[in-house]
Amino acid sequence: MFLFLISGSVVAQKLTKDEAIRLTLENNFGILIAANNIELAKNNKGVLNSGYLPTLSATGEANYQSATSNTGFQGAIDPNTGQPRADIEINDAETQRYNAALNLSYTLFDGLGRFYNYKRLKEQYNLTELQARETIENTIVQLFTIYYEVARLSENIEILEETLRISRERVSRSNYQFEYGQNTKLNVLNAEVDVANDSINLLNTRQQLINTKRDLNIVLNNELEKQFEVDTIIRFIPKLELDDYLERSTENNVTLLQNEVNIKISDYDIKVSKSGYLPTIGLTGSYGWNENRNPPSAFFPGNVADTYTLAAGVSLTWNLFDGGGTITRVKNARIALDNQEIIKNQVEQEVKRDLANALGNYKNRLEVYKIQQQNVMTNQNNFERSQERFKLGQITSIEFRQAQINLILAETNKNSAKYDAKIAELQLLQLTGQLLNVEF
Repeated sequence: MFLFLISGSVVAQKLTKDEAIRLTLENNFGILIAANNIELAKNNKGVLNSGYLPTLSATGEANYQSATSNTGFQGAIDPNTGQPRADIEINDAETQRYNAALNLSYTLFDGLGRFYNYKRLKEQYNLTELQARETIENTIVQLFTIYYEVARLSENIEILEETLRISRERVSRSNYQFEYGQNTKLNVLNAEVDVANDSINLLNTRQQLINTKRDLNIVLNNELEKQFEVDTIIRFIPKLELDDYLERSTENNVTLLQNEVNIKISDYDIKVSKSGYLPTIGLTGSYGWNENRNPPSAFFPGNVADTYTLAAGVSLTWNLFDGGGTITRVKNARIALDNQEIIKNQVEQEVKRDLANALGNYKNRLEVYKIQQQNVMTNQNNFERSQERFKLGQITSIEFRQAQINLILAETNKNSAKYDAKIAELQLLQLTGQLLNVEF
């Protein structure tokens, strides 16, 4: 029971391809940043950032003043008493002033600048989405490059474990044969050397697997030491389906789509710059309240005055000549558009080249994989015969070891060829724009 618990505790969870994709899309740092960039672009393309809405501001003010005054009449006679008129002294006379206003401003027409800028922001949002898609595609390719490396090393470990088992059996057989005088101590030593070499190869491969799993956990944003097993089953896209993807590659390639959006943005930049040639018409309006509370003075009684104002106006601004700034901006925007057209031609050529290279690599690696599969069958047959002959003493231990090494190389080369072909297929799917539309 104790041994069962120990073995059960080290069983790792199976990480399927679908689960790996899900974890990557949810947790990968680069994809999370790309998602935030989409939110930024979404905010920028919203009506709140369009310039189409009016501005409304409120102002308010309150002032308080306290004063003491003394008014003298310098020899004036009070007609009622016939005596010199007394000075008038006012203490702590309070003056209060209050005002508040609402101000509205709205641009009716700005030479169509905000209209084209609004369209430009929408295209910028589309570009950000395409950039995020490119990030996701690159991350998925990175994910499966590491995922399949884990799968390759896992299968190689199984091969090396079987190789080590056979080598240990060979040591036991050689010791029995030596005890009964059927071979020399040299055969025993050779077998022990081969066990040591096989053990080292297995240890090194296990360490490579541990390191590669850490790399995969980084892509998944998982716990660094989280253990798992991967799916080693590989399915290739049917040829007819792949041919259909290739025919529609120019419509779906993310690099070409980004270039098309950049051309639209450059075209809108020209139109935004041209808006500087036209006038700007705006509306203004305000509503205000003003209250003054004045204290009594030497000659006037105190009073409270309230004033309400409503104002509206239309303004027109036409910058007939701005020193050549608008002309320069239009010229530069046209040059930028020309550059985007040139880049488009360059990108189209590069994508065609990359597609041709990727397709050639894929076909070549598939063919290599088929050859390696046949090579494994041949070497397996050769090893089984060599093993029987070795047991009968018809071949030397060196010849048997060579057959064993040949089988190991054939099996590990077949594994490498299988995963190399699948990665080449993923790279081809990415160029056709279908990487995110297929099942893995």
